[in-house]
Amino acid sequence: MTGGLLVTGAIAALLTTALPAQHSPSSIVDPPPDRIVIDIATVNGSGCPRDTAAVAVSQDNTAFTVTYSQYLAQVGGGAPPTAARKNCQLNLIVHVPHGFTYAIASADYRGYASLAPGASSTEKASYYFQGSPQTASRTHDFGGPYEDNWQATDETDWAQLVWAPCGVQRNFNINTELRVNKGTSAPGATSYMTMDSTDGAISTVYHLAWKECPES
Repeated sequence: MTGGLLVTGAIAALLTTALPAQHSPSSIVDPPPDRIVIDIATVNGSGCPRDTAAVAVSQDNTAFTVTYSQYLAQVGGGAPPTAARKNCQLNLIVHVPHGFTYAIASADYRGYASLAPGASSTEKASYYFQGSPQTASRTHDFGGPYEDNWQATDETDWAQLVWAPCGVQRNFNINTELRVNKGTSAPGATSYMTMDSTDGAISTVYHLAWKECPES
C-alpha cells in the first residue's frame, strides 16, 4: 500500500446474539486446509458505488480483505449536504469448507481524516448474520483539528465470539458508515474522512476464528 493518505486503523465488532443452529460448534481448531470462498452478494451505499468494492481471502484462511476505491465523506469546499455521510452495506456469501464454522474475531479499518478546528467525524461499523434479531455496532469519534491517519482497535474474547450456525447457510452483513460534522469550524473550512488512499487501494481486513462442527 502506498500514498500519503494511507493509514492504519482498526475497529472490531462482533455479533452479540447467535442464530439458532442445528448443531453447536465445539473445539477451537486451526484454519481448515481448504480455502474459503467469499462472494459479494450485494453492495449498496453511497460509499461503495458499483464495482468499487472487492473481497479477497488470505492464503491461510484467517482473514479476508474488503478493498474500497471510492469512500469519502466531506463537508465544506462546495460539497453537497449529502456528502457529509457515506455508507456501504456488504452482503457476503461465505462458502466454508465442510465440517467447519467461523466467527468474525476482529476487523481492521484503514482511513485518513482532515478535520478543521471545531469539526468532527465518526466511523461506525455494524455486523449481523442473515436472520439475526440483533445488530452489534461499534463507533469511533474524532475531533478537529486533525490531519493524520486514524486508528482504533477493538477485539472480542474467545468466550464472546458468536459462530455462524453449523449446517446452515447464512449470509454475513457488514454495514460501515463515515460521517463528518461541520460543528463550529469556520464557514469556508473543508473537512473530510476517507476509507481509501491516493491510489485507491486501502483495505479493510476482517480476522476469522474457526471451529469444527460436530457430526450430524
